Amino acid sequence: MTPISGGSAVPARSGFAGRRITVAGLGVSGESAARALAGLGAEVTVVDGGDGERQRTTAAELAAAGVETRLGDGATLPKGTELVVTSPGWRPDSPLFAAAAANSVEVVGDVEIAWRLRGLNGERPAPWLAVTGTNGKTTTVRMLAAVLEAAGLRTAAVGNIGDPIIDAVLADPPYDVLAVELSSYQLHWAPSVRPHSGAVLNLAPDHLDWHGSMAAYAAAKGRVYEGNEVACVYNAADPATEALVREADVVAGCRAVGFTLGTPGLSQLGVVDGILADRAFVPDRREQAQELAEITDVDPPAPHNIANALAAAALARAYGVPPHAVRDGLRAFRPDPHRVERVAEVGGVTYVDDSKATNPHAAAASLAAYDPVVWIAGGLAKGATFDDLVATAAGRLRGVVLIGADRGLIAEALTRHAPDVPVVDLDRTDTGAMAAAVREATRLARPGDTVLMAPACASMDMFTNYNVRGDVFAAAVHVLAAGQDEQ
Repeated sequence: MTPISGGSAVPARSGFAGRRITVAGLGVSGESAARALAGLGAEVTVVDGGDGERQRTTAAELAAAGVETRLGDGATLPKGTELVVTSPGWRPDSPLFAAAAANSVEVVGDVEIAWRLRGLNGERPAPWLAVTGTNGKTTTVRMLAAVLEAAGLRTAAVGNIGDPIIDAVLADPPYDVLAVELSSYQLHWAPSVRPHSGAVLNLAPDHLDWHGSMAAYAAAKGRVYEGNEVACVYNAADPATEALVREADVVAGCRAVGFTLGTPGLSQLGVVDGILADRAFVPDRREQAQELAEITDVDPPAPHNIANALAAAALARAYGVPPHAVRDGLRAFRPDPHRVERVAEVGGVTYVDDSKATNPHAAAASLAAYDPVVWIAGGLAKGATFDDLVATAAGRLRGVVLIGADRGLIAEALTRHAPDVPVVDLDRTDTGAMAAAVREATRLARPGDTVLMAPACASMDMFTNYNVRGDVFAAAVHVLAAGQDEQ
């Protein structure tokens, strides 16, 4: 880590009044940015390539706030634009941004705008405790928010988690501190953000079609450490995250703090005899460790979720949260649906929904929590490969049921690395495919096994999103359970 002289300046006023600003995208973050900037006196135009009922409805609502909207073919750079604010999904090579570059127009994201608006009401700006990583971001941020609340702090989980960060920054009364989830997209477009403390949970290939390379993806993630004041939190089991800490420019005195599932070393949080222990934020790190919580306080107590809890605890402790609040917050936390969610036990077999496992790295973490397991997998691979995943999980697999457009890629990996594992290849994408997958998985399973739906792929080949995929899986399991009860 390279020390820098201090944090960024807090603006005394917005500086947006009278500026011609183009907002790219009419989603949740785009609408939030447009409303906020218009309210600050900017001349705002929103452009969106879609022209459906949702876009038209939102455009009509924004018109009442003085915001112009251009849909469909009109999603080009308006003449006179002085600043472009993009939604996370817009690719850097979009023609709109090429036009902006040609006209020397700055392009930033809504997270950057939120950062520039901090302190607008004259209050001390709420510090940001920021989390990024390939997997586990949402769970960790929600755990962090629960811990901060347990400490009596007014907080919110914002950013990539769903709640617009601009709204949180402008909230009245202001928040004490914000738990911020940041995607690689958002960090790419947020050059000025300087969190109080930040964490990179893990790094694995993802979104490479957007970033262009693993190096660019990692560099975007590493921005979460820029300007950190107290702690750069890294995963001791993932050297790439620690390397990002070394490359970061931080405020003098900021420390590198690791988390590990093993016994914690100096300046680390870890696990000792089932206890989450802190050797980073104690008076004597060489001789002392502070008990924070027990593994059983974490729901579910799967290894990757314990790692999430440790990262959340590290950020909370960096902010000065007492140990009892870590314990109370973790006890109060309940995971979102479709994240290693136990659906039911039928005939001695446990059925688990991890539809949120949309890439191999996430699926590997889920598979590591169960043994033996019947694995339901497949969908859109997004350019991912599956050899490492299958080779690591092979010894745990009772059987595999494959669904979705790119299931053949997983089948090939299974042939190479788990040739003796029974595989059912379901060549169908109709609405009954998931129910068929559950039936086949049940046939392969034995009492004591877990049927795990952790697809390692995106869902859009068969379902609207991963939530719908998880709902359909759970519905099929409940039908199975009802049939068992009737026998």
